[in-house]
Amino acid sequence: MASQDDQVEFISPPNRLKAKLGNRLGGFDAAAIARAEAALASMSDQFGGWLNDELAKLEAAYAIVSKPDSGEHELEEFYRRAHDLKGLGTTYGYPIVSQFAASLCKLIDSPEGRAQAPRKIIAAHVGAIIAAVKQNIKDSDHPIGKALLIELQTQVNRYAASQQ
Repeated sequence: MASQDDQVEFISPPNRLKAKLGNRLGGFDAAAIARAEAALASMSDQFGGWLNDELAKLEAAYAIVSKPDSGEHELEEFYRRAHDLKGLGTTYGYPIVSQFAASLCKLIDSPEGRAQAPRKIIAAHVGAIIAAVKQNIKDSDHPIGKALLIELQTQVNRYAASQQ
């Protein structure tokens, strides 16, 4: 039998957020979404150039971190470039670039990870991103893209497991 000391009391504080926001959480504006999609579609002819710009930034950052005297600041800049591609690849019509970049970001997500990650796995990710864009491999339905993605993710997972 439970004593007085064993009893638990649950206290639920009132949720005042909804009252403060009013109906701003109630739904979405379909017209605003349609306008945003139309604006994005009107810019789609520029995506290739923008993707190539992002790719050049990644390559430049990688060239710097490949030097023996590169440090934490350079690795952070390289990580930012990979993270940008993680978000932009799909937007620019290359979801596989986002997937490659996500795998790379997983590998170098922390400052310690950036410093200790095997350079060969980093190089393989950069090479895969460059190859995907240059060879017009847009998604993981492509057999080469799929094989690369599986292998890169396997290598990252294997490395992560060895660090625990």
